[in-house]
Amino acid sequence: MSNNGVSRRYFFYGSLLAGAVPVGGFGSVKSLVALGYKPYYNKLNVAVIGCGGRGGALLQEAAETENIVALCDVDLDRSQGELKRYEKLPLYRDFRELLDKEDKNFDACTIAIPDFMHAPVGLACMQRGKHVYIEKPLTRTPWEARLLMQAAEKYKVATQMGNQGFSHECHRVAAEILWSGEIGDVTEVHVSTTPGTHPTGLQDLPPEASVPDSLNWDAWLGATPMRAYSSWYVPYNWRGFYDFGTGQIGNWATHTAGPVHHALQLGAPSSLERVSVEGESAITFPNRATVRLDFPARGGMPPVKVFYHDSARSTDPDVFRVPGMESETILPPMDNLADKGRPTGRWLDEIARGASGQPAGQGGPGGGGPGGRGPGGRGGPRPAGGQRTGPGGPGVRVFGEPGTPGQPGVLTGNGSVFVGSKGIMATSNRGEGVWLLPSARWREYKLPPQLLTRSPGHMADWIRACKGGEPSCSDFRLAVPYAEWLALTAIAMRVGGKLDWDAANMRFTNSEEANKHVKPQFREGWDLKL
Repeated sequence: MSNNGVSRRYFFYGSLLAGAVPVGGFGSVKSLVALGYKPYYNKLNVAVIGCGGRGGALLQEAAETENIVALCDVDLDRSQGELKRYEKLPLYRDFRELLDKEDKNFDACTIAIPDFMHAPVGLACMQRGKHVYIEKPLTRTPWEARLLMQAAEKYKVATQMGNQGFSHECHRVAAEILWSGEIGDVTEVHVSTTPGTHPTGLQDLPPEASVPDSLNWDAWLGATPMRAYSSWYVPYNWRGFYDFGTGQIGNWATHTAGPVHHALQLGAPSSLERVSVEGESAITFPNRATVRLDFPARGGMPPVKVFYHDSARSTDPDVFRVPGMESETILPPMDNLADKGRPTGRWLDEIARGASGQPAGQGGPGGGGPGGRGPGGRGGPRPAGGQRTGPGGPGVRVFGEPGTPGQPGVLTGNGSVFVGSKGIMATSNRGEGVWLLPSARWREYKLPPQLLTRSPGHMADWIRACKGGEPSCSDFRLAVPYAEWLALTAIAMRVGGKLDWDAANMRFTNSEEANKHVKPQFREGWDLKL
């Protein structure tokens, strides 16, 4: 230990996150300019691929300081608000046409589209030398995540994954608390997410329908083999289907597990195992499940087992009951560091603009028959209309069920619990809240020294990197190892048994069935190559 109580073995990660300052200052070095970087005083020209939902929120954030020069969206209904607001800009219905016609007119692009198209679009943009901001969970499969990291290195572009919690003050404080040694060695962590609003546990394919005039269905499918259109896929519920999304893993665990990955400096797991499942399906993610991941020792940190509780309810037999905390509220409120002298006003501004990554009104009536959320699934008859309006956009079909209220001592909702040899720490949502348990310990606790740099905002962090500044906090070199083990968790949810993972060779050593899901099956002509 150093004199101020900060363990030296954890300090290197802060240096990695901060990046290195180029000699002569950012934006002024010829080598950076030659690589496509701009001085800070020059605005980036930004193309927006995906303009509805999260894409619209990213558009607004980028437009605060930079030039928006071109738009692309396959769904005119989903993106109608932003398209009207920027109706003078060129609009494309296929990202390949945008790249061909606007290649010389933009420097960087935001990509907020369904998970299964992140890698094809992101790779094509990087191959043109464009800096990319790609929404979480980065990719649907581990193979695609690794490919994007290799592409970023080859094409020397600035990158960012859109997991906004990495930029939050509470997220960074959580890491600093753990690194200070306050809760001792952590050998067990529990990560929880609420039930989603997408269909789960389906036993039959969703009903086919006519393609709306506002949707370019072929372009929406992109790299995925052709299939019949269903309103159960577009514009939002695609995330519940194995072929398109990553369920609550990509929707919320990407956020709630963020402080776990960062603070514990996790790399690749050595094994994964689905320890419970309800509502198993060959089409969609199950209704709920728990997956155990085992990570080996890292530097001075001991091996750690991480349990992911998907759609956790307080009534579940395997719900995590935090030892010794039977009377305690487990997850902290958001932005709870004001009494510790750490304001987080910038983050609150981003939330107010809709940077939540989740449509409003999560939960709600179920849909479909008995046992699933959809045809042959839990939730009872689908309500008439079956649509939500508001921030989620018109036509968003609601399938989910409300989560049960949190109970003292029980981990439910969106958050994580670190069990250490000297104490327990919990974080909430995207890492937007942090505290020690029990509450009496937190009231008396004084925060440790700051080790990590502080963020100007998740979008601003990327823009700074695009102009030659330090790497962003979710630069692909940092984000991809995280995205990989999240994608592996999605595989473990659909393939039973203990799965041994060989990270160097990107394969499971004991399951050919699991290996089928490491890399996508692409439509003819869509194979991805560096």
